[in-house]
Amino acid sequence: MITPDTLSNVQRKLEERATTDKGVIEELRSEIRPLKTEVRRINPRTTTSISLVAADGGNNKVNFDPYLFQLVRVVDSYGRELLLDLTSPTTNIEELSISHLDKDGNHKSALGLMMKELGVETLWELSPMIPKPDEENPNPSWVLVYRDLAEWGALYQMLQEGGFNTDTLIVRDGLLRSKIFTQKLFKDLLEKINDAIKEIYCLTRRRVYLVGFSKKSKVITRYRLAFALEGILTQGYPCYVEIPPHIQRKAYIWDEYATGSEAEKFVGGRLFMVRFGSRINDPIWPVDIFLPQLKQVSQVMGYLLADANDGFPVPFYPRCLQKAHEQAALVGFDMEVMEDMIVNAVRQSFTPEEQNVVDRVRLQSDVSMLRYE
Repeated sequence: MITPDTLSNVQRKLEERATTDKGVIEELRSEIRPLKTEVRRINPRTTTSISLVAADGGNNKVNFDPYLFQLVRVVDSYGRELLLDLTSPTTNIEELSISHLDKDGNHKSALGLMMKELGVETLWELSPMIPKPDEENPNPSWVLVYRDLAEWGALYQMLQEGGFNTDTLIVRDGLLRSKIFTQKLFKDLLEKINDAIKEIYCLTRRRVYLVGFSKKSKVITRYRLAFALEGILTQGYPCYVEIPPHIQRKAYIWDEYATGSEAEKFVGGRLFMVRFGSRINDPIWPVDIFLPQLKQVSQVMGYLLADANDGFPVPFYPRCLQKAHEQAALVGFDMEVMEDMIVNAVRQSFTPEEQNVVDRVRLQSDVSMLRYE
């Protein structure tokens, strides 16, 4: 138990440390003070907004899964399934590559199309984080990288297929930055995405805009208090401000993850901080505007505002992105069906005698959960 003397001592040390570290906040304030004159108002504009999301394994966990299956499912905000696959940390990588792009170079999925367009034949050529077939003790987190690659593949296929009947804003779940691709492949992908957007306009006169939207950012985490103290993004109307490269570089661990760095091959967007609400305490979101579309930033922000105003249940968060998450998540009956399918698949891999053991283990309760009852 903490004694009054201990509390008093801690309080004294906290006050001393806060006084000493105040210089850090003052330095941050001086860095972002010039941004106050760069804040721009957002005027709402109406267009079609669409998002695509890969099912989050963290939200789709099943209670009995000895093989650690990972469902890779990419859907858009209309519920259309763009890619479906199932992996585990022990999946044969060579067979997985062939399932997307066969030895004759024919693509069999959205991810295979992206691989073909980037000139790679295998998944480990596409990303250094995907283990090679002969690699020993691969990091099991590669399945998460695979899911992200699938999402980029689905986005690229969506643009290749076209079919946009109106001007459309595509909202990616996450910033337009990635370090999972090999060398300059991400830069090549961004160029092909831009070419596809140009082709859509040439054929249909429909404009397609691309943004990356994130729930959090190292920049906003570091500068949130300084923003408030300097009155940046505190105006009584929706507004945004561009974050200069030198501020980004101070916030990110990897310098090449910031706009304007020497190795900008991992960056596809210019970073903005945006507040869609009119009240001072409304949330501020990090948004990446696709680099080739920087001249249309006011239009893109207007389209985002119109979609965010309809945000539910999270206020001032793009509605299309929330709908995509709802479509991707496996909950309720869907999750029960998925778990039954996993159990049946596991049981079929054992003898009849061992299947009884599988059933018994599955029915064992987690006694540690009793503390919550």
